[in-house]
Amino acid sequence: MAESVFQSVNPATEEVVAEYPAMTDGELARAVDRAQAAFSINSRQPISWRAERMLNLAQLLRQEQDTLATLVSTEMGKPSLEARAEVEKCAISCQYFAHQAEAFLRDQPSPSDSPRSFVAFRPLGVVLAIMPWNYPLWQVLRFAAPALMAGNAGLLKHSPTTFGSAQALERLVLEAGFPDGSLAALVTGTEPVAGLIADPRVRAVTLTGSDLAGSRVAALAGQELKKAVLELGGSDFFLVLEDADLQQAAEVGVRARFQNAGQSCIAAKRFLVAEKVANEYLERFVDLSGRLVMGNPMDPAVTLGPLARRDLRDRVQDQVRRSVAAGAQLALGGTTPAARGFFHPATVLTGVAPGMAVFDEETFGPVAAFTTFASEEDGIRLANHPRYGLGGNIWTADPDHGVELAARLDTGGVFVNGMTHSDARIPFGGVKRSGFGRELASFGIREFTNIQTVWRP
Repeated sequence: MAESVFQSVNPATEEVVAEYPAMTDGELARAVDRAQAAFSINSRQPISWRAERMLNLAQLLRQEQDTLATLVSTEMGKPSLEARAEVEKCAISCQYFAHQAEAFLRDQPSPSDSPRSFVAFRPLGVVLAIMPWNYPLWQVLRFAAPALMAGNAGLLKHSPTTFGSAQALERLVLEAGFPDGSLAALVTGTEPVAGLIADPRVRAVTLTGSDLAGSRVAALAGQELKKAVLELGGSDFFLVLEDADLQQAAEVGVRARFQNAGQSCIAAKRFLVAEKVANEYLERFVDLSGRLVMGNPMDPAVTLGPLARRDLRDRVQDQVRRSVAAGAQLALGGTTPAARGFFHPATVLTGVAPGMAVFDEETFGPVAAFTTFASEEDGIRLANHPRYGLGGNIWTADPDHGVELAARLDTGGVFVNGMTHSDARIPFGGVKRSGFGRELASFGIREFTNIQTVWRP
């Protein structure tokens, strides 16, 4: 049964901070009308017109950085400094696409039997964006900034956990000068999604979420023969070779695993460490992890906030229990506090092997799973997860060797001696059950265009 009212619960205090009445069928239909009308305007405007408004949006994000960061921390528990950084990342992305869209979307000569044939990148239409709660601003603008610059409009079906963030972004896009409906936030559950995808005015769909959700959306899009871009789950490896700088790898590893309380598809989740250096690396990692400060995300000293919801915390705790029962050992953490809030401590498990929950499944929380390997070949074999292929890290004193190994890793991205992250300047996406299609850079902005061949004598 569809919910009539959605509640926003502060995960640090468990208090209800806002309520959002669900849209009626009529209100949803009018939102699609607004998005279609916005597309009719956006698609006819020059890129310079869109760029002016996108730069306005970047400025508005910075002007409201404190307010937006507080909203994010309150809705889903992100530490305040990380929330502020998320807002700034959104502003940078808006600036990037405002400045680069013209080059990315410029007609490209494509000589054939006509020397004057070319390829044009035309606006596609209204795109349904189904977005998660873990980066409630960045995940949306990672899609919306390039999509709007390409001349499209977006229907935003955000997670109910972060409806406040969705409505804030809708308001800012309008205040930036884009037509009403350019980013239309929908207050609804999953029930209307099939109908929205089937609507002939909706030309494509993008989803960031679990592989199960992605599979369902891909099936619906396939039935309607509509374009889909899916950025799904990950179980990223953090591969530490014998010659790695262990201190640097430990410092980055702790940040890569525990940032946003581990609630990131591209967080480092499986730490694969050469046997020769495993004990020393583990000691450094545990020492740094133990220094994280868990508490209310509004406190600037806090570096580990709560998980966004109780069910998410309980799932992570269950994965830890099942892994320990299967033979993993706790090196740090593992026990949730009795106090209010959906907190889970920084946890480190050793002796992890394939077949255990924290190896086979995506662990969406502050749990680092340690596995050792005897040879480089074993490390590569363990890194190539049978289910996921989003990203991963290689740590070595020889970056050229790291690049050679990257060619043997079945993932959408490999970072050598650096933390896996999304960046407007580089494409982002995965393979296998981590999804298909790409976001960001020139690849991302072209995903939601009609790549039109024009032949002329």
